[in-house]
Amino acid sequence: MSDRLYIFDTTLRDGEQVPGCQLNTVEKIQVAKQLELLGVDVIEAGFPISSPGDFNSVVEISKAVTWPTICALTRAVEKDIDVAAESLKYAKHKRIHTGIGTSDSHIKYKFNSNREDILERAVRAVAYAKKYVDDVEFYAEDAGRTDNEYLARVVEAVIKAGATVVNIPDTTGYCLPNEYGEKIKYLKEHVDNIDKAIISTHCHNDLGMATANTLEGVLNGARQVEVTINGIGERAGNTSLEEIAMILKCHKNIGIDTNINTRKIYPISRMVSSLMNMPVQPNKAIVGRNAFAHSSGIHQDGVLKNVQTYEIINPKDIGLDNNEIVLTARSGRAALRYRLEVNGVDIKDEETLDKIYKQFLVLADKKKEITDDDVLMLAGADRTANHSVKLDYLQVTTGKGVRSVASIGLDIAGQKFEECSTGNGPVDAAISALKRIVRKQMTLKEFTIQAISKGSDDVGKVHMQVEYDGQIYYGFGANTDIVTASVEAYIDCINKFRVK
Repeated sequence: MSDRLYIFDTTLRDGEQVPGCQLNTVEKIQVAKQLELLGVDVIEAGFPISSPGDFNSVVEISKAVTWPTICALTRAVEKDIDVAAESLKYAKHKRIHTGIGTSDSHIKYKFNSNREDILERAVRAVAYAKKYVDDVEFYAEDAGRTDNEYLARVVEAVIKAGATVVNIPDTTGYCLPNEYGEKIKYLKEHVDNIDKAIISTHCHNDLGMATANTLEGVLNGARQVEVTINGIGERAGNTSLEEIAMILKCHKNIGIDTNINTRKIYPISRMVSSLMNMPVQPNKAIVGRNAFAHSSGIHQDGVLKNVQTYEIINPKDIGLDNNEIVLTARSGRAALRYRLEVNGVDIKDEETLDKIYKQFLVLADKKKEITDDDVLMLAGADRTANHSVKLDYLQVTTGKGVRSVASIGLDIAGQKFEECSTGNGPVDAAISALKRIVRKQMTLKEFTIQAISKGSDDVGKVHMQVEYDGQIYYGFGANTDIVTASVEAYIDCINKFRVK
């Protein structure tokens, strides 16, 4: 009989810490519902004490999903734990995830403390959380660089205090796979009460070894893995849920199963990518655009003769749709709804579908064919509906040998403003005109353009970082006209600092 591996998804907590990828509560609920359909066991919904928004997200996600455990993160601080417990009041199954750094580096430089004091604080935090919930997870931050003997002492003590799960994070992504596996094995062999708790992995990808380390942890006795959709997360990211799920599905001989419905992987990957405005790299394992593409003549010949010569995964196993329903200006609402559902967006409200369909027809008149990325972009377009600053019109004259000129019209909280300006190019001219209306000292720090596919008529995505008053704000725009997309991305930044 196969062992059971629990999937702990932290897309909405650790994954959301990526700069520019923050979601609002409604968007988090959308993702949480898809995670439930995917079959994850635990959803880490947020860090409640960090902000009112995070607190509210944990509350609302607790109401929105039924069978997964909802987890709230805390530091080893009583106030954190109090707030986390309050945020979980509507959860059907609740867990508090508390902990503290255990490496000598963290103890000395982060806490200015010593090993005995950290051990006491860890035990105290777990015991305090246990007053609120039965299910308490303890994390030993930077366990990857923690001395194994001391780590074992901490783990044994927190289990005795009531921890049901012990998380052994490779916080900096430093460990080699064999080192991480040996660390888990050491705990299995040297912690007397280890049978009373589940060992969990939490690996970062700084050296590109997050998945390998996680797998080694599992092979050496860990039975929970902390992962994110598309491997998103701080710095170089976290272990990818889809990679671990498909490794275990392909290698049945390992004898470890998950509850993941792998056919839901691709839709939620696209949804998270769209909502967070974070493209999936084309060569990303499992869900990248090129994951099932073959350009080499030798590979193409082999695949045409027998697909298994070069494909170890059936695309349908991850939810890749082979149905060639092509969206054009002649497609109806039913076809649009179908493509939305394939990409993880369930539109039940007819009024919302009508709104998206009207935008779809406008875009379809400009393009020969609508891609899935276009569909996701249209589904997310209403996120800008409540912005106080909106683009009314934009007209740009540009060319070789002439100076670019832009005229722009803005709607700011119902008031109309117009301005024009010249610039070194069409984008520079348009943003210069925008700045003449919005008289703020803003500095463009980063400007990235991404084409969704290969057509010249395709929608272009623009990501921007704008600095204002010492803070960095992230904006996003998408349009078939790249100048318009650039202005919309800049306006997105402005709306964010206006709200703040």
